[in-house]
Amino acid sequence: YGTDGAIWGGEVLIANALSFERFAHLKYVPLPGGDASIKRPYRAALAHLWAAGIAWDEALPCIAQTSSTEQRVLRQQLEKNVNCAPTSSMGRLFDAIAALIGIRQTVTYEAQAAIEMEALCDATMHDAFPVALIGTAPIVIDPAPLWQALVNDVTAGVPVAALAAKTHNTIAGLIVLLSERAREQTGLNLVGLSGGVFQNARLMALAAPQLRNAGFTVLTHHVVPPNDGGLAL
Repeated sequence: YGTDGAIWGGEVLIANALSFERFAHLKYVPLPGGDASIKRPYRAALAHLWAAGIAWDEALPCIAQTSSTEQRVLRQQLEKNVNCAPTSSMGRLFDAIAALIGIRQTVTYEAQAAIEMEALCDATMHDAFPVALIGTAPIVIDPAPLWQALVNDVTAGVPVAALAAKTHNTIAGLIVLLSERAREQTGLNLVGLSGGVFQNARLMALAAPQLRNAGFTVLTHHVVPPNDGGLAL
């Protein structure tokens, strides 16, 4: 939990050993059923689409896999904010995208959908999706433009491998852009990449070199893992 009681996870923090300031974060999205949406990524996809104001089109894999009854229940949960935990989680964003583009709708272990999406990436694809950055202190990362572009690409029949690669390119570019914004305000030149999403080898391979090329010193995990195991320690 973050300091406001929401479930954090897609954050840029300015920190020292004693305190931190939240410089940027993913826009909150309601997670219907909490843990149920972790085990069923299609629920996270529907929540992200709802938050972005995008219709639940039956042509989208995550919608096609959801019964009309469950869609009706989920819509009521979201509209009435019943049993919905607000989250800025990057992991749930990856899960939701994997469901939207048809990689996996349910999982049997942590990050399964994201891991399978990483494995499918087309290494020759260098394009990225748009995102919006709103306000300051903290900056809110609004993925609504990304979702609309994703829906357009899925509808147009763009290959899943290309969509997976564009997703990773987008997040890596966002990490660099926000690091540069933070440096402009603070003068800090040291970036630590941590959290479960950085078990994603492709994301790390994209983000770390781009940060170094931009003049940053980059810290990564070597002794303990970046995910919940390291957090527990």
